[in-house]
Amino acid sequence: MLKLYHCRETRSLRPLWALDEMEIPYEPVLLPFPPRALAREYLDINPIGTIPFLKDGDVRMTESTAICLYLTARYGPTPLALSPDEKDYPLFLNWLFYSDATLTFPQTIVLRYRQLEAPEKRAEQPAADYEKWFNGRLRAVESALADREWLCGGRFTIADIAIAYALYLADRVVGLGANFGPHVRAYLERACARPGFKRASIVDAQAPAWR
Repeated sequence: MLKLYHCRETRSLRPLWALDEMEIPYEPVLLPFPPRALAREYLDINPIGTIPFLKDGDVRMTESTAICLYLTARYGPTPLALSPDEKDYPLFLNWLFYSDATLTFPQTIVLRYRQLEAPEKRAEQPAADYEKWFNGRLRAVESALADREWLCGGRFTIADIAIAYALYLADRVVGLGANFGPHVRAYLERACARPGFKRASIVDAQAPAWR
């Protein structure tokens, strides 16, 4: 059985969601955040201490969006992935990479310097700068959703899981939801209404809350 190491509301929610969408049996291992500080034994499993971490036989993976893509390839076929012969395949790949490199990364800076650092180490200027970065990149999502329900292929895919998690993080954790346009807001609500997300949320809620 697959084993997914997970912390509440972190990027590991992406593969958790994908597993529940595909109804693949798995064992969740729920850890406090950050595990490298609060569950030191985890470093014996994943020396860099990041979340997620997937075990599937001899397979070991640490990147949330890559794990989603792996699951669709290894345990498909599934409508959650686009094939190279589909028109929107390049768009599918672009959204997958956009989700972390462009939408999630700036949020980590905002989160660190507004919430996670000790009060004396918090810094509003870098947080504000990266909030502005996030807002600028968010415009591409708002524009893309003006004439479609999902991002590519005419259906819900792991590209939506990847992007919707970045929006979920912004809205529920980082505090940037006020910046959402109407298309982004409606899209996030559609994604979170899916049975797969609801099942993943039940598991997510069992993980220790952030300290």
